[in-house]
Amino acid sequence: MATALTSRSLVSTALPQSGTGRIVAQIMLAVAGTLLLTVSAKAKVVFGPVDLSLQTLAIFLIAAAFGMRLAVATLVLYLAQGAMGLPVFQSTPEKGIGIAYMLGTTGGYLAGFVVMAAIVGWAADRGWDRNPFKFFGAIVVADVVMLAMGFAWLALLIGAEQSWQFGVVPFIVPDLIKAALAASIVPAIWGLIAKFTR
Repeated sequence: MATALTSRSLVSTALPQSGTGRIVAQIMLAVAGTLLLTVSAKAKVVFGPVDLSLQTLAIFLIAAAFGMRLAVATLVLYLAQGAMGLPVFQSTPEKGIGIAYMLGTTGGYLAGFVVMAAIVGWAADRGWDRNPFKFFGAIVVADVVMLAMGFAWLALLIGAEQSWQFGVVPFIVPDLIKAALAASIVPAIWGLIAKFTR
């Protein structure tokens, strides 16, 4: 049984295998994922041009649970909601809404979230989320890519030095802690599943 599970995401173990029921369940999961992303975005600490939040942890967990395709679809839906003007982002509506907000200081990070979800989801699809060390490595790579995208966009707006100081450095330790949490939580859940499906 454990071998059969190694190429499946967490939620796929509970979803219908095919048909309309599976599609409906995936849509509901994507919507639930966007709600989690919204709540995690609002749990923030104001720091500077870019605030600290629980959103990266939420993305790590969504990508691990959903797998690459559904996680990316969830992040794209989330960005679409924001683009339509819904106050789903970290500092909306107080710092603007819609496309105008997305082109502001957090724009690179928002795009990076999709790439981050793809990388973490890809790793989870291959069973890396069963091993805390491999999964931690995948998460760190994904986070570095996301921070690089955020840095590049922010540098265009406020300069490279300030972008590094306010858009990268403050996130290094918190993101490592969140990566360690996700890399501990997800393999533990798989361990429980394996225990109860023997």
